[in-house]
Amino acid sequence: MFLEWHSIIGLHQLSTKTQRGTTMSDTHPLPHREGVRPSTTAELPHSQTDQQPGDDRFLSAVITEAATWPGVAIGASGVSVEGARALLLTDAAPAGAPEAFMIGREFAHAHAQGDHSLHLTLPLELADEAEAAGWTERHFLALTGQIPRTNVMIYAPRDEDEVTVVQELVRASYDFARGAGPSTGRPGGGLTGA
Repeated sequence: MFLEWHSIIGLHQLSTKTQRGTTMSDTHPLPHREGVRPSTTAELPHSQTDQQPGDDRFLSAVITEAATWPGVAIGASGVSVEGARALLLTDAAPAGAPEAFMIGREFAHAHAQGDHSLHLTLPLELADEAEAAGWTERHFLALTGQIPRTNVMIYAPRDEDEVTVVQELVRASYDFARGAGPSTGRPGGGLTGA
């Protein structure tokens, strides 16, 4: 079922508007993530505390793929723990709305220090859908209104099938950051202090 879903349509296409004003996700929902949600912290750093894979190969596969996309650079995160790898839009790449970024041009980061989850930004509708399907949760600071609700944690991928879904969600975040998907804001810079 999962592979059939993925071969029909990618998540970065799910969030695009059709001519009738509905989204592709209305007819092709995300697959549901297997099992119960992992435990996470409600303090900084916002971390996933269980259901971690034995090593970082799945997370590294996601980051390595994203590094091949036009206008993406890997750098140190401006908001995460030491060793976290950030996905940044280069200065030459077009930028979407401020809520598509965590800080500066950082739209996603992969955690470090044994936590193989990520934080990223997603359009609100896709963030809601991903949360309902068990892939993400809102950043706890987003729940209190301290940062935009577009900020989510995506749980650590545990196998190759999950890598595929996580990659597509990161791709949707990239599209959001470039202003290529649905956006609630204006073109321009990023959030600071998020």
